[in-house]
Amino acid sequence: MEYGKKFVRHISRCLECGDQIRYGRTDKKFCCEECKARHHNNMAKAARAARNKILAMINRNYDILDELLEAGKSSADLLELTASGFTPSAVTSYRRSGKHDEFTCYDIRYFMTRTRLFSIMKIQNLSVNLRSGTELKDL
Repeated sequence: MEYGKKFVRHISRCLECGDQIRYGRTDKKFCCEECKARHHNNMAKAARAARNKILAMINRNYDILDELLEAGKSSADLLELTASGFTPSAVTSYRRSGKHDEFTCYDIRYFMTRTRLFSIMKIQNLSVNLRSGTELKDL
């Protein structure tokens, strides 16, 4: 053993406020409980904002598709739709159906190519059973 060798502690900084952490464990990340709570609340707030942004895009897509259906249209040019706010990547489900890519935005199903949306239709046999909780059944 070497007597007289001094232990040098690396002083870390708080992830939230940047103050030096002078006491506690060497791998401590926050200077106090308030900074820890504030940091985790900010992280959760960012995650909520990202989810809300995606939901807003999906809802906008649904509104655009619903307007097309009300106008009696079953296909549309993708360039025109994107100009009106449609986001092709914001969908609720996707599957490969034969040679086509089938997308669903809530209860509206459509096929999409590089330039066009076609066969836009409401899913007729989608039911919501409210008696035993909310269950979506595709009959």
